[in-house]
Amino acid sequence: MSVNINHKSGFVAIVGKPNAGKSTLMNTILGNKLSIVTPKAQTTRHRILGILNEEQYQIVFSDTPGMILPAYKMQEKMMKMVKSSFEDADLLLYILDAADDTFEIMNLEILQKAKFPIWLVVNKIDLCKPDIHDKIALFMQKNELNWPIYHVSALQNIHVREMLTQIVKILPAHPPYYDKEDMSDKTERFFTTEIIREKILLYYRKEIPYSCEIVIISFKEKPDMIVIQAEIIVERDTQKGIIIGNKGLAIKKVGVEARKDLELFFGKKVFLETNVKVIKDWRSNDHYLKKFGYES
Repeated sequence: MSVNINHKSGFVAIVGKPNAGKSTLMNTILGNKLSIVTPKAQTTRHRILGILNEEQYQIVFSDTPGMILPAYKMQEKMMKMVKSSFEDADLLLYILDAADDTFEIMNLEILQKAKFPIWLVVNKIDLCKPDIHDKIALFMQKNELNWPIYHVSALQNIHVREMLTQIVKILPAHPPYYDKEDMSDKTERFFTTEIIREKILLYYRKEIPYSCEIVIISFKEKPDMIVIQAEIIVERDTQKGIIIGNKGLAIKKVGVEARKDLELFFGKKVFLETNVKVIKDWRSNDHYLKKFGYES
């Protein structure tokens, strides 16, 4: 098999504060919804690789959890996932929400010592305030940063293609890291849990969505349909009652809406069964965090 010596491949980490638009940006670039998107902070919990394949290049994007000061063990492990994306990065995109009143870059000291190039991506330019450009210029000057700046709207797909063209230009010459047919490093089970969790984030308020984890008990693919049994893990009996809802109506709504998206994702009929299980304080339990995929 011949090797294309002109082929380029590289890893691009997408980082930033919660709700900056990291997942939306990756989904827009890929032209496919791999990462779930909601208005709530900390929607993304894991490092998700999205692979863009073209004849002359392969870009492996890392969508990461929003950068925060962790309050409990699960968040600590989420922040370790963010930092792990630095290890293999050929380029880091720091996403800034142009509509955010507070201009701040998390882990600036770490980023200033980085060996890879960093670009500041000002997202949501369709919503930004007129003085955002002045604020950025002052901040960059104050912190002696010379990162290239790109202004985009991930949701409206404004200037995203232009930025992608520039990313391709700086990629190193390298064979593909993944099979050209791959879209992600994650499994079908993982994307099933994410689709269900997205509905919980959308339909429940306050702490409830953040206390939930989704576990796939059974995933059976048949010629004409996929049969899935999933467990929604919560930390308290009261949370279980809220998830189920009066006469089971709340969990039924989650199931119906998740099934619709699963059928679109997999391209075939889906039968989805959901149950709720209580595991007290699982977000602070190392055993369960490891079991649920939150690596140390």
